[in-house]
Amino acid sequence: MAGALTVTSNQFGEDGQLPERAAHPSVGGQNRSPQLSWSDIPEGTVSIAVSCWDPDAPTTVGFCHWVRTGIAPTATSLDEGAGTADGPWTDGFTDWGEHHYGGMAPPAGDAPHHYRFTVYALDIDGSGFDRHTTYAKLQFMIRGHVLAQGTLTGRFAVQ
Repeated sequence: MAGALTVTSNQFGEDGQLPERAAHPSVGGQNRSPQLSWSDIPEGTVSIAVSCWDPDAPTTVGFCHWVRTGIAPTATSLDEGAGTADGPWTDGFTDWGEHHYGGMAPPAGDAPHHYRFTVYALDIDGSGFDRHTTYAKLQFMIRGHVLAQGTLTGRFAVQ
C-alpha cells in the first residue's frame, strides 16, 4: 500500500474555492494552474507526477485538466502558472485536447465541481511518459509504482 503525501496550496485549502484565475478563459479565467506544494516524499522516489481531474464533469468518466510527469524527485512545489511552463518534465494530453494545464469550466448553473490535484511519488522515471500520456494511461502506467500519493481537492462553479 502506498504511503501518504501532504499536498497543500497557498491559494486554497482542502475543499476550498479555487481562484478564478485558475479557470479556463471560456468562463473568464486565466488558465493559470494553482500553486501546489507537497511533503513527505519517501526514500526511493525517482520522479513525481501531478494530475488534476474533475470527477463531477458530465461525461461518465470525469474530465482531466492536467497530467505532468517526470518532475524531479527533489521538487517540493509548483508555482502558480507552472501548468503552461516548459521544463524538464512532460505534460501529457488533457481532455481539453492540449498538452498543458487546462482550467476549470463546469457548465453554468452546476453545483460546484471538485478538482482533485493529486501528486504521486513514483519509483520509476519519466521516460515512459510522453505528450500522448492521458490521465487513463497515467493511471495504468503507475500501477505498482506509487510509493506515496496525496490529493488536495478544490471547488469551482460558474455562476
